[in-house]
Amino acid sequence: MQTRAGFVSIIGKPNTGKSTLLNALLGTKLSITNPKPQTTRRKILGILTEDDCQIVFADTPGLLKPRYMMQEFMMDYVAESVAESDVLVLVSDLEKQEPEEIDEKLLEIVKNFKGQTILVLNKIDSLSTKKAALPMIAKYHKMGIFNEIVPMSALYKDNIKKLIQVIKELLPESPFYFDSDLLSTLPERFFVSELIRENVFNIFADEIPYSTEVQINEFKERESGKWYISADIVVERESQKKIVVGTDGNKIKQIGETSRRMIEDHLRTNIYLELFVKVRQNWRNDKSKLKNFGY
Repeated sequence: MQTRAGFVSIIGKPNTGKSTLLNALLGTKLSITNPKPQTTRRKILGILTEDDCQIVFADTPGLLKPRYMMQEFMMDYVAESVAESDVLVLVSDLEKQEPEEIDEKLLEIVKNFKGQTILVLNKIDSLSTKKAALPMIAKYHKMGIFNEIVPMSALYKDNIKKLIQVIKELLPESPFYFDSDLLSTLPERFFVSELIRENVFNIFADEIPYSTEVQINEFKERESGKWYISADIVVERESQKKIVVGTDGNKIKQIGETSRRMIEDHLRTNIYLELFVKVRQNWRNDKSKLKNFGY
């Protein structure tokens, strides 16, 4: 049986629904999601394998102008992912963007890309009717840089099957790159740290989420009894530490309880989660600290 396989990068501005799209494509939660921009900081690989096709998706950070070193690393992930891809999926938010307002840098990426390109017009559910998207589709089509245009709602999985079929048809003939039962190449430690960080985004506002990183110290799998996980929530200033800890430890307790439930659902086992809050001044602009965090 002839098979198709390839790498597909999902790119776009921050907060256009890229991570929600990846989760919808895979039929499971792999990327953390949050209404706040810049939730995704690294390249998240997710693998969809069907009988005759394997699609290796990469959810990438939203394209932005870097203001500090961590964001420079984030943009490096985008460039690296695009360079390795067979198909490029540009996600545009129908709720926010008109065709002529697409970021010029994104358009340049698409124009210079040597493979196949798809435009996803996401959040079609925000329009009064699906027909309201037709003028936008026409304007994008006139650009002549997309092989396919797919209006959809990643949140409600509207048109998700069509998008998968479109991607399949654009992939090259190839043997599979990974075992058919593999969902991602990333380790469980990574997903655990992401789930904890997601809760920081959910609970806190303003600068706290963007000044926070999560580092797993210990991850002990046990044949009997609860698995043990120890993690540091890293912030940049003592004042931020006090906010994350909260009055009498109420905030760190809330993060721990919510994270534990989510991690147990993900790992499908009971865990004991221990969280600490550490201060690492200016870590977002410190190359050695960023490297230690896995950037």
